[in-house]
Amino acid sequence: MNDQEETVEKKDNLETKVEETTDQATDDNNDSAEENSEKEEVEQVDYQDKYLRLYAEFDNFRKRTMRERVDLIMTASQDLIEKFLPLLDDFERASKNSSDDANAMKEGMKLIHSKFESTLTSKGLKVMDVKAGDDFNVDYHEAITNIPAPTPKLKGKIVDVVESGYKLGDKVLRYAKVVIGQ
Repeated sequence: MNDQEETVEKKDNLETKVEETTDQATDDNNDSAEENSEKEEVEQVDYQDKYLRLYAEFDNFRKRTMRERVDLIMTASQDLIEKFLPLLDDFERASKNSSDDANAMKEGMKLIHSKFESTLTSKGLKVMDVKAGDDFNVDYHEAITNIPAPTPKLKGKIVDVVESGYKLGDKVLRYAKVVIGQ
């Protein structure tokens, strides 16, 4: 072999090595591209998961604010109605204690009382139905005193109702003031 043939042969070997290196680099790039696509898929799943969680959180927030708004609307006039309750009680007392010879006054008070009561009822006020002999319930009644029970049946039960209790919607506005038998 002469020098020229050796040079050609070295050149061929060198070209073969370059091709092998290029193929290997291409394979490495393909592997790297596959890894990148897997990373992108994982990131896409993470973003979808974050999006779903954020959407659910926003939906819960929206529902909660709607419930709070409805509750606020239902009890918006609470302060005003609480201020009218003593007036309503005074009308009831005056109606009970008025004399028979003043029929006109009694009729007028009954008319005012019924109008006032119907106005409050239209705003959502409900009178609690509490009477003597009912079981005492701390959720609806306020015991102002205990007295000896007139009969054994009234032990631990309501003996007398001093003031009526009221509810605004489902919320207790004022507890019924009652006397409990011991």
